[in-house]
Amino acid sequence: MTREAEVPGWGLEVKGLTKSFGHMMVLRGINLRVPRGEFLTIFGPNAAGKTTLLKILATVSKPSSGEVRILGLSLKEASIEIRRRIGVVTHDTLLYDDLTVHENLKFYGKMYDVPQLGERIDQLAGEMGLEPYFRQRVRSLSHGMQKRVSIARAVIHNPDLVLLDEPEAGLDQRATEMLAEMLNGLRREGRTIVMTTHNLERGLKMGDCVAILARGKLVFKEARLEVDAASFQETYLRYTGVPR
Repeated sequence: MTREAEVPGWGLEVKGLTKSFGHMMVLRGINLRVPRGEFLTIFGPNAAGKTTLLKILATVSKPSSGEVRILGLSLKEASIEIRRRIGVVTHDTLLYDDLTVHENLKFYGKMYDVPQLGERIDQLAGEMGLEPYFRQRVRSLSHGMQKRVSIARAVIHNPDLVLLDEPEAGLDQRATEMLAEMLNGLRREGRTIVMTTHNLERGLKMGDCVAILARGKLVFKEARLEVDAASFQETYLRYTGVPR
């Protein structure tokens, strides 16, 4: 299936999505549409199903039922094509510990046939403050620095859709600011972004649209401009039962 088969307009379409592990139902009939170029922030407590949802969207896990289309492509029929057009930041850095920072970025860049790879690596290194660590092996870096490298890895090929599962976890204030600047740049370029987070304040600042996932269900979704930031903690508590 090629890009000509895409349906324009939607970066992501999910219909009736469920996921169960044995008798435990983790996702319960998720319906979601994200326009191309939109930044969706998904909030939710632990065990709400956020990571499971992103793993399915990232083609790492298969749904139990339902339909998923990413960039107009069917997850069931075009997973290989989808993988080349998405970037994923998870709790696992997906880096090679015995390679240096530069070697990791070069490896992933070659895997995606990134043009002018050297310039792209230098650009990302500047955006994420990686230059002083270029020749260090990943295993020698702090968790926060590994996370910075992982973020650069995820976007090295300029993906059309970026999926981030609590990307600020382990980052210091400066690195969090760098991440926000990078994501704002991707949004200006028309990339679709889906990010999960526990941080209500930061998530509200970054998203065009916000959603709440609780007990495996999408219980709230609204355009950011329609959300009152001052009272959103009460909204979150009402839907999740968990204070923030």
